[in-house]
Amino acid sequence: MTSDKLDLSTPDLVNQNIEKIAALFPNCVTETAEGKAIDFDLLKQELNHEIVEGAKERYRLEWPGKKEAIVTANLPTTKTLRPVREDSVDFDTTENMYIEGDNLEVLKILQESYLGKIKMIYIDPPYNTGKDFVYKDNFTQDSKEYKEETDQIDKYGNRLVANPESAGRYHSDWLTMMYPRLKLARNLLTDDGVIFISIGEQEVHNLRKVSDEIFGSVNFIGGAGRISKKANNKGDYWAPNFDHVLTYCKNREFCTPFFGGINYDAYNLIEEEGSRKGEMYQLVRLYMTSLDPRPNQRYFIECPDGSFVIPPGEVFPNQKLDAAFISPKSKKDKVWRWSYKSYLEKKDEIVVKKVRSSNLVNEEGGETFWNVFTKTFLNDVIEKSSATPNNFIENHINQSSSHELKKLGIPFDFAKPSSLIKFLMETCRVSENDIVLDFFSGSASSAHAVLDKNAEDKKSRKFIMVQLPEINNPDSDEYKAGYKNICEIGKERIRRAATKIKEETKADIDYGFKVFKVDSSNMQDVYYKPQDYNQGQLDVFADNIKEDRTSEDLLTQILLDWGLPLTLKTETLTIQGKEVFKVDANYLMACFAEGVDEAFAKEIATYQPLRVVFKDSGFKDDTAKENVKQLLKQLSPNTEMKVI
Repeated sequence: MTSDKLDLSTPDLVNQNIEKIAALFPNCVTETAEGKAIDFDLLKQELNHEIVEGAKERYRLEWPGKKEAIVTANLPTTKTLRPVREDSVDFDTTENMYIEGDNLEVLKILQESYLGKIKMIYIDPPYNTGKDFVYKDNFTQDSKEYKEETDQIDKYGNRLVANPESAGRYHSDWLTMMYPRLKLARNLLTDDGVIFISIGEQEVHNLRKVSDEIFGSVNFIGGAGRISKKANNKGDYWAPNFDHVLTYCKNREFCTPFFGGINYDAYNLIEEEGSRKGEMYQLVRLYMTSLDPRPNQRYFIECPDGSFVIPPGEVFPNQKLDAAFISPKSKKDKVWRWSYKSYLEKKDEIVVKKVRSSNLVNEEGGETFWNVFTKTFLNDVIEKSSATPNNFIENHINQSSSHELKKLGIPFDFAKPSSLIKFLMETCRVSENDIVLDFFSGSASSAHAVLDKNAEDKKSRKFIMVQLPEINNPDSDEYKAGYKNICEIGKERIRRAATKIKEETKADIDYGFKVFKVDSSNMQDVYYKPQDYNQGQLDVFADNIKEDRTSEDLLTQILLDWGLPLTLKTETLTIQGKEVFKVDANYLMACFAEGVDEAFAKEIATYQPLRVVFKDSGFKDDTAKENVKQLLKQLSPNTEMKVI
């Protein structure tokens, strides 16, 4: 057992990459004053069959700011997430998350806890039309200087700048913004994960090239065109009613083929009992045309009234006749789709019912006939379907999103319809316990889609929404309705959508979400001045945790530092009058109270936690800390102890 302080910062991706290269090419690693570095001349030679003499022309996308973008992606951050219970729904039980803050910072913060865990990413970034804003990731520029330059900064210090077409770096600024976010996003995808990116004609060509570089051109699995709005007369040449959905997978080797072409409306029945209770299904006639004699597929089935039916269901004798009986109406010999043996094995999937016509099910009026149907479950069709979707998306236009939000009583324009994200989830087979991430979440259409899909098929998909709290235009309807920033719209949309879906479907699913906000580290930056030693000021720094931080703030940062999901089930216990968090059964226990001693450690040891965390200042002195360490080592040898 060791007792080391937690680092509480995101991984240094540069150093990690250096270590990976060093493992393959140790001769390419050199020492500098700052530590290890790569000798790129030697590395180039290691990766070439010919002598490398200097820079060569190559096929790749370059722009002013590309190196800056690469550095930005690799720089670690000391920022963390702070939970906001008052904005959350079912905070203690939900597995969904809504995060407010700069998505670049959030993607860095999530690198360990959600590395390789996201099944699907959907983003709708700024299209760079010359009228919208882009993020300016210049962390060396102070807030005052930035505000004087752009007058675009919020209380969180997030920076947005207008990007007019007349700007000298019109395309470059947009690419510099997108590159690090896509690079970090790729790390979060599962091996079979997929990212969908909505984009307009202004940047689709650049987005394709930069994504080819980040994801690998071999992992480009197609692009779909989408009718985004109804026909209009805007535009000087072509009316802009169309946008693109570029699609990349993490690893084509593991990516499951897409599927589509299913008529979901046909699956309008719900199984009421048995192992498939709650699943959607449709009834399909059991008979089929026979081109060849199939005696094992031609047999009588008894109806509820004691009569018998033989395919195709046109004649219903009161007794069994010769199995070779041919229908006088069709003059053809027809058979069931199943053999007699299969029929006996799967009788529980058979429904014999009266219908008005052989072509109509559940119709009333007119003469009725018995007919035989099988239950075809939607989940089985989804699992086995090999049909691929058309790459022209017609039925998910933006206007439907406006109607969707209007029904929820929320004014907002330019949102993507939740039906589009739901369609994409179905296309790439997002299923049980999969996570959907949207780090340009806007009005939270993606969260709405996840809730809707879960209610439909009773699965447990999860969402992570990320959005900068951009201030709404004071003249806008949403601002006048009380929504000061876009995050307020997104959170309220999820609440109202959840209430509506629950009322309409009665589905027992997770309707909640935990809210987090990006903030500076919970730890203080401590700088000692020489006079502090003489004036007795060192006591000020005895506790290096910021005064406004709560125990839940500290627990969140610890979960992130240890690479644990933020939605793990957490219990709050009281042990010897001290608040103790117990995470995921006995996986982690944390206490940030004062007065941690041997008696307290003995009680903690009875839980046999795998990990335990205390506040460094929670011990009376170093001797008390060492005593607790040794006691835990004796009573719970598998426990790893850390302090902050």
